[in-house]
Parts: sequence; C-alpha cells; structure tokens
Amino acid sequence: MKVTVDPIGCRAHGLCADLLPELVRLDEWGYPVVAPGEVPAELVTEARRAAAACPALALRLQR
Repeated sequence: MKVTVDPIGCRAHGLCADLLPELVRLDEWGYPVVAPGEVPAELVTEARRAAAACPALALRLQR
C-alpha cells in the first residue's frame, strides 16, 4: 500500500502531516510531500485515518 497526493485537489490544509508525520511532511508552501515507498504495516491504520480525514480528499491510499 502506498500513500499518494492529488496535487490538483490538495488545498494545503496540512492535516495529513499532523495525522501521519512519519510519512508526510509539508513543503515551504504548506503542501504535502509524501515519503516514497510502501506504508509500513504498523502505520496502515494511521494512513487510512489520514486519508479519510483529508478535507479535499486529496490524500489517497493505493494498493
């Protein structure tokens, strides 16, 4: 499973970085930068919560 961000849909709310700081950081404009690679098994639940909480629905999980 991977975390991705829709750069067009993202509105830079920053909630993803608050909920999933292990995999998401914010750039200088407040937009998310996702760590490359697979989501570690111990972070899958947190990644799902972060994707569900995104106000713009721009954070997604892909298999």
